[in-house]
Amino acid sequence: MDARDVILRPIITEASMYAMDNKKYTFEVNVRAKKIHIKKSVEELFDVKVDKVNVINTAPKPKRMGRYEGHTKKRKKAIVTLSADSSDIQLFGEEE
Repeated sequence: MDARDVILRPIITEASMYAMDNKKYTFEVNVRAKKIHIKKSVEELFDVKVDKVNVINTAPKPKRMGRYEGHTKKRKKAIVTLSADSSDIQLFGEEE
């Protein structure tokens, strides 16, 4: 898998923004990606040193729209902790 196929998008929530102060970044990743793939992809894309990767599998939830039934898609989230000597990841562009 290519690095851009593993990391799909950053997850921006209030909790993940507070975790960025501790060098923890949350990404939605490919459901087939392993921890080692996620670590290598983040290091390649953002030029940082990854210390630890935690993975959360989210099961699909049942949803209804009138009489039609379906479910949301299966997701996988990764919380990536950077090493202390690593630089920060700029998700919103350059700060001035």
